[in-house]
Amino acid sequence: MSQVELALDAQAALGECPRWNADDQKLYWIDINKFQLHRFDPDTASDEFLQFEEEIGCFAFREQGGFLLAMRSGYYLLDGWNTELTFISDPEADLEQTRFNDGRCDAKGRLFAGSYYPPKDYDGANLWSLDANKQVELIADDLLTTNGIAWSPDNSVFYYSDTPKHIIYACDYELDTGKVGERRTFCEFPHGKGRPDGASVDVEGYYWAALYEGGRIVRISPDGEIVQEIAVPARCPTMVAFGGEDMKTLYITSAGGRPDEELKDFPHPGGIFKLRVDVAGIKENKFPA
Repeated sequence: MSQVELALDAQAALGECPRWNADDQKLYWIDINKFQLHRFDPDTASDEFLQFEEEIGCFAFREQGGFLLAMRSGYYLLDGWNTELTFISDPEADLEQTRFNDGRCDAKGRLFAGSYYPPKDYDGANLWSLDANKQVELIADDLLTTNGIAWSPDNSVFYYSDTPKHIIYACDYELDTGKVGERRTFCEFPHGKGRPDGASVDVEGYYWAALYEGGRIVRISPDGEIVQEIAVPARCPTMVAFGGEDMKTLYITSAGGRPDEELKDFPHPGGIFKLRVDVAGIKENKFPA
């Protein structure tokens, strides 16, 4: 395995949701706090972005091209790069302090996306599912910050985390119906050594998670055992995504706005990093509508 390298000195305020598009061999990612959707070409090192008027928590590619965005004010469709937004719905219209956060499509194209509740004085965040018919279903309503959404390769296990609680959950999953079973603790981290943020799963069923304020990423076996820890030159890695033609380049987004005393050890906060790994990742599913 190679060393972690800086792929792009993005200087993101909050880099998140990296997604590899096999069609154009580019990495798409968002800067939540700058309201931007980015498109990075590793071959040319060029990076361009679309500017919006509010936060994008996550996005998915669409089968017909374009994007499905989960934004502060709800779900939107984007037919292509730099086209007009089309509003779908907002399941949290009555919740003024939440916004969408992490999300991903299952193998049937349902977007599972959760929200973030900044006050954290109670479990005010939720997890939702949006299907191809644009019907919304509430999956969980007792979270603080929804993160780490992913599925096992055979789609029988659904994973998500609640970052402030330092817990990654696993649930039995029925792909045909989208039914989520009772959750169980998959992996729990000690406080003060990093919190589980965004994640992806490889073809062997191992769950890769970024540990925010932990300066590292971890690879976790299907049994919940941490089998590998990899230091990242960023105090706050936020999410990982597999990419490249062979899906063996692991891209890692990170958060900026860090204290000055960190810069000596972590000189590129908000950067995007890359690492060659031995096991390929699973390609992203697309929203069918």
